[in-house]
Parts: sequence; structure tokens; C-alpha cells
Amino acid sequence: MRIILDGMGGDNAPAAVVEGAVLASKEIQHEIAIIGQEELIFAELKKYKYDENKITVIDAREVISNDEAPVRAVRSKKDSSIVKGINMVKSGEGDVFISAGSTGALLSGGLFLLGRIQGIDRPALASVYPILGGKASLLLDAGANAECKPNNLLEFGIMGNIYMEKVLGRENPRVGLVNLGAEAAKGNTLTKAAYELLEQSHMNFIGNVEAREVPKGACDVIVADGFTGNVILKLTEGLAWNILQLIKKKFTDGLKAKFGAALLIDKLGELKKEFDYSEYGGAPILGVKGPVVKMHGSSKAAAVKNTILKAIPFVEEKVVETIQNSVLEIEEITLSE
Repeated sequence: MRIILDGMGGDNAPAAVVEGAVLASKEIQHEIAIIGQEELIFAELKKYKYDENKITVIDAREVISNDEAPVRAVRSKKDSSIVKGINMVKSGEGDVFISAGSTGALLSGGLFLLGRIQGIDRPALASVYPILGGKASLLLDAGANAECKPNNLLEFGIMGNIYMEKVLGRENPRVGLVNLGAEAAKGNTLTKAAYELLEQSHMNFIGNVEAREVPKGACDVIVADGFTGNVILKLTEGLAWNILQLIKKKFTDGLKAKFGAALLIDKLGELKKEFDYSEYGGAPILGVKGPVVKMHGSSKAAAVKNTILKAIPFVEEKVVETIQNSVLEIEEITLSE
């Protein structure tokens, strides 16, 4: 397998990307090809001992920044790390593309260069959602589609169900629809119609899930439109960060508090780890004709390494092909409405 890694994407590139690639290469036998401005990448690689047969560099002179118009950038910057990397997956020169760069450019590149899986109307960003004291859930859409139709939410549920089973190893995952009440009749026109579609599917659909139940692990696959999903994700990240900062402040406020913190240091470390997104890797873009994974923009080496490791089963378990084979069910359900 050849993993194509964007060396120029993210706040900490290329240093964190290169370090993460070196760490991952020690645990896997696959090739990691880092794509970007080669002089910068080689300068970082010189800091480490690594197997040159397992880590290679591909030159790409252009970089797409977060403040550029995604569609225009993808069309004009042919020699950017994102465009060149996605094209390598399309041509078969790479098996998966991973980037912490512009989400918009990755989505645009996936759509225009790889294309949608036939029968999938809207690709989705599937983000792992940490559950305190339990196994993580999968949230989609996490921000790719602010406005959706009922059949889009059905697609998100089916694609998330496949990824949860194939990559995260959750058998018969519980699929829930984010709503403002648990009753089937609750919600707006979108969620009411989506509820009916999801109920007809082969999945283990448990019905509506209120936002307050999501962090408790009420379901394994959290289905929402991209606007709602992104708000849930960002609110959770912000709340977790503020809680951790408050705990830190309380445990460093005076000698007595510092003594208590010393006794609880292991437990506090465990709590921080449960909140840490870097433990779970990146978010796959599901629904395009090739494996593409988006890392958090502020990813450090640990997050890069874990994303690489999680990308392997994404390819090996043929998630893209499985989604393609599930399109028939989506068509049957939507046509019956």
C-alpha cells in the first residue's frame, strides 16, 4: 500500500507531518509518500532516522491556503500538494490521500477530481466523536453540507454504518438521528422525513437522539446535516478545552490543590487523553470514489501518526467499494417514498 501524505497542510506542517510519518513508519510496512516542497520536507526528515524505502518524497511546488476559494484553488493550482495528491489516488499511484489542509479544497478536490460514487448525492465528512468512559462514536456530516435533503441523511447513515463496521470494528452499530426530541414525530420537515427513510433501512436505527445524549454514547453513528453536525463538534471541542483549562487552574491554585493534583496526576492524564482528538485520527470524506482523509488543522505528530494507522483499514476493508454496493438500497428506499 502507498499512503500519500500532504506535507504542506495544517498549522504545524511540515514539521509535525514529517515527524508523524516517521513514527507511523516504525509500526507499519507500507510506503508513506510525503508530497510537498521537497527541500522543506527533506530538511525535516534529516532530523530523524528512517527507512528510505518506507518514506519517500514527492515534489509539489504550490500550496492551497485556508483563505483561498476552494474551487478556484483546485482548478488553478495543479501542482499543489492537495491536487497532486488526490490525482495520484485517482491514477492508482497512491491508495489513500491524507491532509490537514483546507477542508474546502479537499472536498472540492474529491468531488471534481475523483468524482462522487454513483448514486451518492452528497459526500460527507465523518468525524470520530469521543465518548467519555466509552467507545467513540462517528458523527456525519461534520460540516461538508450545511443544507441537506432527507435522502442525504439516509446516505450519511449508511456510509457511517459501513465505516464504523469496517474501519472501527463496531458490529451492528446503533444509528441515531440528531433531533430536538426523542419522539418520532419531533423535529422539522427535514428530520421527520429523514426519520422515515432511516427507519426503512437495514441498519440498527434507534431513532432520534437529543444533543444532550450524544456525549453519553447514545448511538454509535450520529447522523445530522452538516450545519448541525459541525456545531455539535465545535461546541464539544470548545467545552472540553475549557473544562480541562478550568481543572488545571483549580489544581494549581494553592499548595493544597497542587498536592491533590500530584495524587491524581494519572487520572487527570487519562481524562485529558479521552478528550484528545489526536487519539482518533482524521475524518474520512465518504461518498467520493477514492479514500481521502482530513486531519484536524492543528494536528501534531501523534495525530498524524494515528491518522495514518486508521487509514490502512479504510483501504484494506474496501470501504469505498462497499459504499458503492450499498447505493442500491438507498435508491430502493427513496423510490418507495
